[in-house]
Amino acid sequence: MANIKRADRVAGLIMAEVSDILLKHIGDPRVKLVTITRVKVTEDLRLAKVFFVEMGKDTCDPQAKTGLDRATGFFKRELGKRLHLRYIPDLMFMVDESFEYGSRIDRILAEIRREEESDVE
Repeated sequence: MANIKRADRVAGLIMAEVSDILLKHIGDPRVKLVTITRVKVTEDLRLAKVFFVEMGKDTCDPQAKTGLDRATGFFKRELGKRLHLRYIPDLMFMVDESFEYGSRIDRILAEIRREEESDVE
């Protein structure tokens, strides 16, 4: 049970640091609008899945993922300098599909409201 709590704490640290690195040190225009939404770390602390979205878009541009993947080594080096861990987890960047799903639900609900309003009139 202690490993799960530690994995959650490490995930929080990685999320904060990756967000800061992305904001202050990455100049790649492909990742300019990327926001880190969550990080999941395995119990053995060897792999961190970093979920991201592009703000203002329903879908994520594949170039954004490519840009993040290309900067993985830089992120890992920076995390090594900032976090006091024996081993820095490997980073895997993944598009957070929950935002797209939420947007789809919002569109469906708005359509239902419009239909109900047109039926009332």
